[in-house]
This record gives sequence, structure tokens and C-alpha cells, in this order.
Amino acid sequence: MSDAKQESQWQEKITGEWYGCPSVFDINGHHKGFNKVNRSSVFENGQTTYYMDTKLDVTGDLRSRFEAQNFAFGVQDSDQDRIYMGPDFFGAGQPYGTLVDAHYYSPGWTSDLKTMVHILPDGKTQVYSSLLYEGPRLISVFNGIYLMATDYETNPETKAKIDSFVDLEKSRGNQPHVLPMKKAGVFRGEFEVFDSQQQKVGSNFVKMDYKPLDLKRAVVSLSMEGVVNEKLEFTRNREGLRHDFCGPEVFGNAFAYGRALYTSQHFKGRARQLKGRDFVIDDKNTMSCVWQIMDSGKNAYTMFGTLEFEETEEILKAQY
Repeated sequence: MSDAKQESQWQEKITGEWYGCPSVFDINGHHKGFNKVNRSSVFENGQTTYYMDTKLDVTGDLRSRFEAQNFAFGVQDSDQDRIYMGPDFFGAGQPYGTLVDAHYYSPGWTSDLKTMVHILPDGKTQVYSSLLYEGPRLISVFNGIYLMATDYETNPETKAKIDSFVDLEKSRGNQPHVLPMKKAGVFRGEFEVFDSQQQKVGSNFVKMDYKPLDLKRAVVSLSMEGVVNEKLEFTRNREGLRHDFCGPEVFGNAFAYGRALYTSQHFKGRARQLKGRDFVIDDKNTMSCVWQIMDSGKNAYTMFGTLEFEETEEILKAQY
């Protein structure tokens, strides 16, 4: 348990109970069901305890593997490392402002997890994803959106709002990561930027001009201005759940588990790589993006924020 006398900044940000219904995917990206979750991280008497109440609704062999209930584990809390002390999870998470990037082990799930949680600007919405491994082998993916409430049990309006949100998450759970197929537009947003020591070093304005070539390909012009400055053009291709980045200035690929796209992009002629997770939040194509900039194989910057889409033109119209 923690010896901390006061809670960390991250702990303050996640006060309250968070309600969600993350989707569960197999390694091939097939939607297998849901894991209804209520979770909270409680700081009391100088100690931090993390609670999770889960209800699994999954088909196939993942059903028995991920059956677990009444999670309660101690956390050594700080803004440098949040260390998970068991018995449900062992490992640590690193906060970056409103993002936590965690790597830990679950004995109950017999899985090594890589988890990202991005708190959106409203302070009440989290975009969550976990990649679950056996050594280097991916075995499953969890992802979804959470809402925070403090009076679910006592306020009928709050209960109705959360219950409606959970139903909406179920309806969107198997939605694939597909950007506009016929409409050109611009994605824009401001990202927070942190260095490799988890210190905020500024912000980046991100703009992505997006123009479909056909129903599966689009030309992208990506610009970043601020701490990280880049101007890159590339074509992206989608084939089912697989996405490819085909140059001329960015090469790589990505795979989608529902709304979350996990990417690996290499910049031509340089020892720079972008690794990330792009999550489609709503029907307006708003995305939560978490990008790690790797220079010479080392993490140089972690940047994250939301991109909002503005349609400019319908490119692929009915033909006669």
C-alpha cells in the first residue's frame, strides 16, 4: 500500500466512479462481447486502493479466461509512477497530464497488459484501451469509453444518463475504424506534448487534410506545429481491419480493433517513427489520438488530444 500523504495530480483527475462497457476482441479483430465495468480509485487515510466491479458477457474461449470479479488492489501513488501492488494487478502506469500509459500483469487473466487511458477535456469522459499479451503474443484487446459520475446510486437522472450511455456503447462496440469514405475534409486539434521524462514541454497544433481517392484509399497531408514540427504526405489504404500507409513520406501499417486503430508509421529517410492509437469517438468522426514519437528507437515525445472533422467536399458522388 502507498505511504503517500497526499494524492497525485492523476489521482485527483480520476476521482469518482467511472462507468463503461468495453468491447472484447480476439486477436483477429472479431468482436466477442463486452465487459461491463464500474471502477474507481480511492485515496483514503494516505493510501490508494483501486476497485473494479466487472460483469463479463463474452463468447468462446475468452469467456472463462477473463472471468474475474471484485478487483481491489493497492497502488503506490505518484505522478511519476503509479505502482500496482496486487493481488489483482502487478506493474505500473505512468501519467502524462490527462493520459496514463500503463504496463502490468493480471494473474487472474494470466495476461500482460498495455493500457492507455485518455481523459477528454470535459474531465468526465475517458477513452480506454488494453492490449493483452502472453509474452510477445497478442491474445485479446479491450477498448471503450467511460463516463464519470459521483451519484449514480442516489440520483435517478444520473442513473438514467449512465445506463443510456452504456447501452449506446454496446451498440457502437463492434463499429470498425473507418474514416469518411466519400467526403473530403480537415481534422484539426491541439495536442499536449510531454517529453520522455513525463514533463509537459508545450503543445502542438495538428491538422490533417483528408481526401478520398476511392472507397478504400485516401490522400493525407499531415502537419504538426509547435514542439514537434512536421509536414508529411501519404496515401492510406484500408483493407478490412488492416490499414496501410503507402508513402511517399510515411510508410507503415495499422490494425483496427473496433473503433481503435493501432498504428506504426515510419518517416522516410529518418530515424523517426510514430506509434499510436486513434479512436473514433462519435458519429462526427471526432478522434482521440495518442501518439508517441520515437527518435533513434527511443521515446522522444508523447502527444495526445482530440481531432475534430470538418467536411469540405463530397468527392465520390453518384455516377451516371
